[in-house]
Amino acid sequence: MTEEALDPRWVDEVLLAGPDDQVALVFDAPVTRADLRRLVSAKQAVLTNAGLVRGGSAVLCLAPSLTFVTNLLACWRIGARAALLDHRLTSYEIHNALHRLAPQVVVTAEHASGGPLRGFQQVEERVTTYPGRPSGTAHALVQLSSGSTGPSKVIARTAANLVEELERYTKIGAGVPQTGERIVCLASMVHVLGLVGGLMYGLHAGAQVAIPARMTADGILATVAAGPEPTTLLGVPFHIELLSSVQTPPALPQLTGMTTGGELVRAEVHAGFVDRYGVRLGNMYGMTEVGVIATDLFGEHRPFLTPAPGLSVREEAGELLVSLAASPYLGLVDPARWSDGWLHTKDAGTVDPATGRFRIQGRRDSQVSVGGLKVDLTEVEHTLAALPGVAAAVVTHDKAIEAYVTLREDGTAAAVQAQLAERLAAYKRPRVLRVVEQLPRTATGKLVRDRALLVEAAEKSAAAQPAVVPAQRPAPDVTDGHHGAAGPAVPASVQEGSTSR
Repeated sequence: MTEEALDPRWVDEVLLAGPDDQVALVFDAPVTRADLRRLVSAKQAVLTNAGLVRGGSAVLCLAPSLTFVTNLLACWRIGARAALLDHRLTSYEIHNALHRLAPQVVVTAEHASGGPLRGFQQVEERVTTYPGRPSGTAHALVQLSSGSTGPSKVIARTAANLVEELERYTKIGAGVPQTGERIVCLASMVHVLGLVGGLMYGLHAGAQVAIPARMTADGILATVAAGPEPTTLLGVPFHIELLSSVQTPPALPQLTGMTTGGELVRAEVHAGFVDRYGVRLGNMYGMTEVGVIATDLFGEHRPFLTPAPGLSVREEAGELLVSLAASPYLGLVDPARWSDGWLHTKDAGTVDPATGRFRIQGRRDSQVSVGGLKVDLTEVEHTLAALPGVAAAVVTHDKAIEAYVTLREDGTAAAVQAQLAERLAAYKRPRVLRVVEQLPRTATGKLVRDRALLVEAAEKSAAAQPAVVPAQRPAPDVTDGHHGAAGPAVPASVQEGSTSR
């Protein structure tokens, strides 16, 4: 992005403005706008003393916390670029990221209290210098892509681009929290949905942003119940399934609905949530590179989405492209990702020419050929995940279709095989079925589709409980209109070392 950097005063004008006594954030206790301005000024002084200046660069590696928020806003108020690293990264991963990003100042946790189920932590930061370099560009924010399908990319956005996204949220209108309302943010602030759609939009719009102390179903519902303001939940499909596990939710008259980002919610999960809570469940489609791209906040057009104001989406050779003035990638020139004002989403989809709405049909790389027939791995995955004995599933392709599943207490690999035989044509069924104790996820809750990580998870499960389900080898099936066998009717094998329950 080549535009000049915004004057650092944009932080006060766009994010921190508002009545002194208005509650902006709720962690352990409410934080008013006057409190927030004071805390940001204090962090700004610390960072300045560490040598951070306008045009400089910093890395923040902090858990969701008031400390994270104030350090981020202080960086931007100085006019420096802030790169965000997830606090759950290993020391090795952090070392590699710092080498890649080359910041001048690094902010990490000297001390943090809170376990893995905490929605936020109490953090005392440590500010250190690093032999890096100034930003060199107009970018205000740097994030690493989730890496759900491979190595992460360095994604950079200017302050102007972030402000444009906030304006898109405002223009969407109905279904987006308004001044005086609340956002209970379940999505991590380190990533784009929680950062811009939760934290930044809430500050900009004058909507209170509350973070549950515990990211459990009871903890989330208690946070909703803690205030009378109209409340929207903001999360990912994982949170929907978590909340749907509550058999009898309490009465929550202030809950107006939930908006989910990330993967498309399966139809049965969507219906179950709406029936259980009696509120809307909206879907939002976005990317770290762009932010929010399209929405269906009331489920009126499911599975179609309406482009956000100011953005255009078109279809090219079965792939969805979104309008973006400049490349969002730092140090990467790849026309296969961005060219001539269009970002390649790598998502397959179709656009309705009459309405402009579009439908996502999975990752473009989820289309594979089996015996000369096209198979959509997303369809196979959704079918598998919807089986009663399956808790979660990921489907990949490496010479053959492979499935990785976690089972519910009453689920068995044999039952999964039998049910798939009833629901999918023979050529679509996985040749290999691996049962794992826990599927790897990204920090945003997305299931990881990197085959190497999935194999590693399966091997760990096998070492812990090395039970093997016998292979089943039915007669080959000849598909309609094609020559030759399309594949076995059920998985030819359950990979050696898989476990079953």
